[in-house]
Amino acid sequence: MTRLFPFVLAVLAFFCIACTYDAPATELGSPTPDTTSTEPMMLFDFEAPDAGRWTVENDGVMGGRSEGFVDVANGTLVFTGEVVTEGGGFTSVRATQQVDLSDYDGIALRVRGGGRTFEIDVDDGMRSRGREVNRRGPIPTSDSWTTVRIPFDALEASAHGEPVTVDALDLAAVQSIGVYIIDGQDGPFRLEIDWICAYKT
Repeated sequence: MTRLFPFVLAVLAFFCIACTYDAPATELGSPTPDTTSTEPMMLFDFEAPDAGRWTVENDGVMGGRSEGFVDVANGTLVFTGEVVTEGGGFTSVRATQQVDLSDYDGIALRVRGGGRTFEIDVDDGMRSRGREVNRRGPIPTSDSWTTVRIPFDALEASAHGEPVTVDALDLAAVQSIGVYIIDGQDGPFRLEIDWICAYKT
């Protein structure tokens, strides 16, 4: 045993030196990168030069008399107008936004809307029997600014107002984002949107 002791010490010294060279130095307290987290993706903050590219579509395309107007000023989108349920009953605003949202779980908006319920629409270009497919989910509002989250799996598919059974939303092929008011109530409305982003739970 006594004769083996110097040999054991030499082996231990060798491994200590090897570990010292192989291990990269790290600063105490430095954060460990989290490769699994996904930051929210800002889709619209209404500050960019192209923030005014939102366009209105009223129910006049199907004989209705509702009216909608959109304005972007001071970093806020303002959607106003009046809903007339007879003969149609909706108006909407939409902006082209080709984006891959495969890594995200839903859309979040900071809104103020006086208590009426609006709807988000996410378009991936899907059509059913030649008709455009809408995938919409509710945006409840109040007189105060609130942040509303709408999961993608809560969006309901319809075509010309009728429910349809189609493939799941193709998050890698999103083409545009729209906002509807189609709550079945006659009268004026006003919706303010501070920002729209995609979120990951």
